[in-house]
Amino acid sequence: MVGLFKHPKRKIKKLITQGNYEDAIQLGKSLESEYSNDHDFMFIMGSVYFLVDEPKKALPYFEKAFQLNQTDIEMLRLKTNVHLALEQKSEAIDCCEQILKVDPKNHEAHDLLDQLERL
Repeated sequence: MVGLFKHPKRKIKKLITQGNYEDAIQLGKSLESEYSNDHDFMFIMGSVYFLVDEPKKALPYFEKAFQLNQTDIEMLRLKTNVHLALEQKSEAIDCCEQILKVDPKNHEAHDLLDQLERL
């Protein structure tokens, strides 16, 4: 049990995998000040809020993760989905464009960008 507390991000991931989203959120909140500059932690917290359908709460975590690492395509994809859930079309377009800067051949980003620009 001691090992899990040496690696709290693993504990949060395990709780998420088990479907214990509220426990994962509570643990994450208790660790937030300690991990406020940790890209992976911010990604995990944003993801769990997205999983429980709280995109407004997920967005600040993805924004911070983006500040810490602008080349994480998975984070950018989820950040795009959060903007779409919040009906923030221009921000979703910006995310797609950022993905394409990192990976110009990303078909998913190209397709979504085409769809969004037609709306």
